[in-house]
This record gives sequence, structure tokens and C-alpha cells, in this order.
Amino acid sequence: MSADTRSHWTAGAGPGRRRPVQQRSLERYERILDACAALLDEAGAAALTTKEVALRARVPIGTLYQFFAGKEDLLAALAARNLDRYLHRLDERLRSGPPLGPAGFTDLAVEEFVAMKRTVPGFGQVDFGLAGAAAPSGVRDDLHLLDVEVDNNTAVALRLQALGGELFATADPAALTLGLRVALEAADAVLKLAFRSDPDGDPAMITECKRLVRCYLVEQLGSR
Repeated sequence: MSADTRSHWTAGAGPGRRRPVQQRSLERYERILDACAALLDEAGAAALTTKEVALRARVPIGTLYQFFAGKEDLLAALAARNLDRYLHRLDERLRSGPPLGPAGFTDLAVEEFVAMKRTVPGFGQVDFGLAGAAAPSGVRDDLHLLDVEVDNNTAVALRLQALGGELFATADPAALTLGLRVALEAADAVLKLAFRSDPDGDPAMITECKRLVRCYLVEQLGSR
């Protein structure tokens, strides 16, 4: 790849991910991710193939491989896009509403995740990592889709920590990261149960998920 070509890309944190910045290439890139998400809903992660994604996205397979080295890169890019959109939605709600403490922040965090679970294509299979699905062949490390150095939930915890800002100002940063990671693991388990029996999420389970995470983090932080 020439120096001129390299200048058209920005690097992602995940394994081998390259994100285009030129408009035409970016449109193809997003179309490929949209096709990947749609196919995940139809066939599941285990059945995902780059050939089918390229066909659905109406791009030559060579174009797909210009952007992604394989299925692992596709899933990593989709997970990263989901996380970016989730944090943007959460940030908008935080900015548009009254000031919140950690308890209110965690309620919004659960609500936005549930909203995306209900409405975002592919999110039931790949949210910020594989959502309980078996890893497709060719995916060697599904626990580090967001960042090659830390696992997916730690990467999400660090982004939430940064978004929370002053809400968590009095907490020890390392303890907060650990607390958020534990909260994410717990919320993930409860929400899986919520959506197992109800495609829109069992409301009682979602309420309990909020209560569980809120109580844990408030005690962890020692503040409401």
C-alpha cells in the first residue's frame, strides 16, 4: 500500500481494522457493515461468510477485503460501530435531561442498551462483542473485538468511565473500571434472560437488571 493510499485510512483499535475516510469508500464500508448486520439476524454469527456479506452489500469480494481482512475484522468493526452509536445515544440523553448521579446514569445505560437490542439490526448477535453466539470459523479471538489489549467488557467500561466524567470523579479509577466491568457482566447475563423468552425483553427482568446494577454500583462508589 502506498503512502498516498495509507493517508486515506484511520486505524481502529481492533484487530487489523482500517476505516476509510473518503466519502465514497466510507459509504461502501458502511453498506458492508449494514449487510453484515442483516445477515447476522437472518442466519446467525456461525453461518456468516464474507461472500454472502459482499453479495448482500452489492460490492465485489475484493472490495470487502480492501476494508476487512476477514470475518473477525467485520465483526470487530460492527461491534465498534455499535459501541460508538450506543455512547452517542447515551451522551445525548445525559445532555438533554436533568443532572444525574451514578444511579441515574446506570438506569439510562441499561435503557439505551435495551432500546438498541430491540431496534438495531444484528445487535442481538453482535452488540459490543459476540452476544452469546458461537464464534464463526476464522474468528480466533472474539473476546478482543474492540481492543487487542483488553477484553470487550473492559473496553466498554473504560468508554463509559470517560463518558460519565464528573459523575465518577470521586471514585478510584482502577476500582471504578473493575466495578463497571463487573456491572456489565452482570447486566449482560440478566438481559440475556430477559430477551430469551420475549423478543422485546421481559419488562420485569429489565427492571431487575436496573436494580441489580444500580445497587451494586452505588455501593461500589459509596455515593448516590
